[in-house]
Amino acid sequence: MNILYDERVDGALPRVDKTALLKALTERLPDLDLLHRAEDLKPYECDGLSAYRTTPMLVALPRHIEQVQTLLRLCHEHRVPVVVRGAGTGLSGGALPLEQGVLLVMARFNRILHIDPAARTARVQPGVRNLAISQAATPFGLYYAPDPSSQIACSIGGNVAENAGGVHCLKYGLTVHNLLKVEILSVEGERLVLGSDALDAPGFDLLALFTGSEGLLGIITEVTVKLLPRPPLAKVLLAAFDSVEKAGRAVADIIAAGIIPGGLEMMDNLAIRAAEDFIHAGYPVDAAAILLCELDGVEADVHADCDRVRAVLERAGATEVRQARDEDERVRFWAGRKNAFPAVGRLSPDYYCMDGTIPRRELPGVLKAIAALSAEYQLRVANVFHAGDGNMHPLILFDANQPGELARAEALGGRILELCVAVGGSITGEHGVGREKINQMCAQFNAAELSLFHSIKTAFDPNGLLNPGKNIPTLHRCAEFGAMHVHAGQLPFPDLERF
Repeated sequence: MNILYDERVDGALPRVDKTALLKALTERLPDLDLLHRAEDLKPYECDGLSAYRTTPMLVALPRHIEQVQTLLRLCHEHRVPVVVRGAGTGLSGGALPLEQGVLLVMARFNRILHIDPAARTARVQPGVRNLAISQAATPFGLYYAPDPSSQIACSIGGNVAENAGGVHCLKYGLTVHNLLKVEILSVEGERLVLGSDALDAPGFDLLALFTGSEGLLGIITEVTVKLLPRPPLAKVLLAAFDSVEKAGRAVADIIAAGIIPGGLEMMDNLAIRAAEDFIHAGYPVDAAAILLCELDGVEADVHADCDRVRAVLERAGATEVRQARDEDERVRFWAGRKNAFPAVGRLSPDYYCMDGTIPRRELPGVLKAIAALSAEYQLRVANVFHAGDGNMHPLILFDANQPGELARAEALGGRILELCVAVGGSITGEHGVGREKINQMCAQFNAAELSLFHSIKTAFDPNGLLNPGKNIPTLHRCAEFGAMHVHAGQLPFPDLERF
């Protein structure tokens, strides 16, 4: 038996001998920073989803690609699981470590390697912050379009792993639409290049397959992203509504009018009040819901589109439509929305952030259904949406110190995600599946589809060492969960139609 193991665990991966592993790593990689004491490991026990916590066995903090390669080769040789982590801002438990595995932290790979203004590209390491790319491109009149709310902290490697979006993804797309190339290391430490510097590459589109794979297929070491020219002008309209249903219908009306805003966001009253108390953005705190609609482009088009959207909003029943007076007010309007998550944290000791996606036409009915579920579970829900593309972020407020409240919040979250699937949507839009939504994967996909996912995973990682236990449930787990019957077009809630 390999020296790193002392027994089998639940018929899965063998238990790792920490002392032997630490010795082997130290001998092969004397310059690698390794954390192994309990007090040093504690900060890495969770990502942004703090409801789930596990203390890792070891944390590796490499500075050079060669260190990562050697680490992967050693772990592969001895069948030691590896979980990769970037900035730790993920909200689905994707970077949750393993008690019997190595947590590989790529945060020190934080250099912008090259900005090419002629080609409009940036070549960066995975630990570079999302916002830092745009800051580096600003002198050339360029920027990186995907802008998650955590862009000040989240890293581009994590954005690729989760296929992150942001408030402007309606017009400019998700991470996958703004990538040209990624360089990765396989589980065996082999270097691979997916995509190319050209607009297309021959062969299968492995770049799209890898984007959003949540650390299951390989380790990102370099990313080449597309840059866009900054729009000459951007204007934001704020519309207030006396019901969330009217606001939801207005979203569909704007798209139906042939207008594609740069961003189209929605917040309900609970989220409005929290954000206003925190940021003082100038939101109408008595409104049941608000829409933020940004229009960008050349001046003539922006002014014409503002007039058209104003008319659509007024016909949809808006009680107030206000245009940002200047750039400072436009920035404040967006600051309120981008800080909605931390702002809601002021209302409750804990909150659970969901991430479902639904067809835009279903917004009014789904909002009513969420309100009914909130009452059933006796937990408040603040709703924040990337409304233009139907990406919902219900924030379930609870107190983990109260017995049973976390379990109730998880159950409510599961019902909301199954509701999304029932109306033709998805259990995730940008946060990923990770550890959080693995049961709801059973509601989203059937047995044949899940088997195909496992086959893809096996092709890249035959021994299942990369981020095991995340994203793709086993068929046995789904059978236990009992949700294989819930698919798009079917209604898991008998009275859903009444909403």
